[in-house]
Amino acid sequence: MTRASALGTIIVAGTLATAAAPYAAQQPAGPNVAQIEKVKDNLYMITGGGGNTAAYVSANGVVLVDTKLANWGQAILDKVKTVTDKPVTHIINTHTHGDHVGSNEFFPASVEVVAQQNTAANMQKMDVFKDPAKKHGLADKQFTDKMTVLGGNDAIDLYYFGAAHTNGDAFVVFRNLRVMHSGDAFSGPTTPIMDTNNGGSGLAYPETLAKAAAGIKGVETVIPGHSTVTTWQAFLDYGEFMKSLVGSVTASAKEGKTAEAALAAFVPAEKFKSYNLGRAKANVETIYKELGK
Repeated sequence: MTRASALGTIIVAGTLATAAAPYAAQQPAGPNVAQIEKVKDNLYMITGGGGNTAAYVSANGVVLVDTKLANWGQAILDKVKTVTDKPVTHIINTHTHGDHVGSNEFFPASVEVVAQQNTAANMQKMDVFKDPAKKHGLADKQFTDKMTVLGGNDAIDLYYFGAAHTNGDAFVVFRNLRVMHSGDAFSGPTTPIMDTNNGGSGLAYPETLAKAAAGIKGVETVIPGHSTVTTWQAFLDYGEFMKSLVGSVTASAKEGKTAEAALAAFVPAEKFKSYNLGRAKANVETIYKELGK
C-alpha cells in the first residue's frame, strides 16, 4: 500500500469518528473506566471518561483539573478518596469541551471553578449550563493571561498564550512539582482538533505552542489532555510537529495547490512517524478556510 492510500484510509476513518463524536474521539482506547495513577507526590492523573483529570492534594483540599464527561463526577471522587480524605475545593478547566467540563455540576457550589476568560464565555453557551440547577458548574473566577491558584508550596500557575485547540486553552503548571497539564492544546502525539466554533485556530496553533514553550519555565513532566504522562521534551516536539504541519499546508496554499494536494504534500519527519494523522485532512481544510482558500 502506498503512503498516500494508507494515509487516506486513516483519514477517512478518523474523519468519520470525529464527525460522529468530535470530542469523545480523543479518548484513549481501552476499557472506559476510571483509573488513577501517581504522577508526583500529591499529584495524580485519573483516566477514563474523556479528558485526563489531574487531582492535586494541597494542604487544605483537592484541586481538580478537568472533570471529564457528564456523569463521571462520582467516579472521579471515588478515585480521589483512594488517596486522600480531603474535600475537593477547586476545579480548573483547561477549555470548554464537554469531555473536560462535563462533571463540573456534580461537585457542590462551594467548589471554586477557575477558567480562562474565553473558556468561561464559551461555557456560558453550553446547553448543559443553561439549566439553573447546573450553573454552579460555570467559572467563578477567570483570568486573562496568567493567574496563580493557591500559594506557597501549593502554588498552581495558569497561563494563556492564544488560540489553538480553542480560544481559551489554559496551561496548568504545578510549580513546585515541575508538572504541567496541557489540556487539549497538546492532547497527545496526534493531529489535533481545531475547534473554530470555539475560537480555535490552525494558523495560530504553532505560534501558541511556541509561546508556551518559551513562557513556561521549569517543567519536566506533562499530563496531556488524552494521552499518557510524558515529558517536557515531548511537548516541545509536538510544537515542532505543528509548526511543520501548518507551515507545509500554508506553503501549499500559497502555491495554489488544492487542499487534497496540500494533504499529500505533507510528509512528517521521521521523528513523528508514530504520530496519529487521523485528523490531518480536517486540519488542512481548517487551515485553508482560515486562509480564505
